[in-house]
Amino acid sequence: MASLTVNGHSVSVDAEPQTPLLWVLREHLGLTGTKFGCGAGLCGACTVHIDGEASFACQTPLEAAIGKAITTIEGLSPSGEHPLQRAWIAEQAPQCGYCQSGQIMRAAALLSTNPHPTREEIIDGMATNLCRCGTYPRIVRAIERAAREG
Repeated sequence: MASLTVNGHSVSVDAEPQTPLLWVLREHLGLTGTKFGCGAGLCGACTVHIDGEASFACQTPLEAAIGKAITTIEGLSPSGEHPLQRAWIAEQAPQCGYCQSGQIMRAAALLSTNPHPTREEIIDGMATNLCRCGTYPRIVRAIERAAREG
């Protein structure tokens, strides 16, 4: 059994040490907001925070997450009232919505280290997360709004 701290709660999971954190979150803990996109750390759909830093859950083995604080989209704001979540809705950022939890988690990490990024800093900071629907302009506007309205 491995002990983890996920969204502020201590949990124990029975999984192999090399199991990707993505599958631990989804299959063992039922936290399905973290999405499987590519499994190779190339799309960002699985982005979570590990000790406050945006990380690809598909590339993080369970054993590397032990003793660290893990935050998923479900833990960003249990009520859905995080400034980014509100801005995402106001700017109608999602189209299909599949990548959006990873996009929001990446944006939250960006704003935690740079509360008032320039448009260029947003684009650079979000470059690792792909949106197959191409809603990038709305994503950028949502991050700008969240930075303004905080």
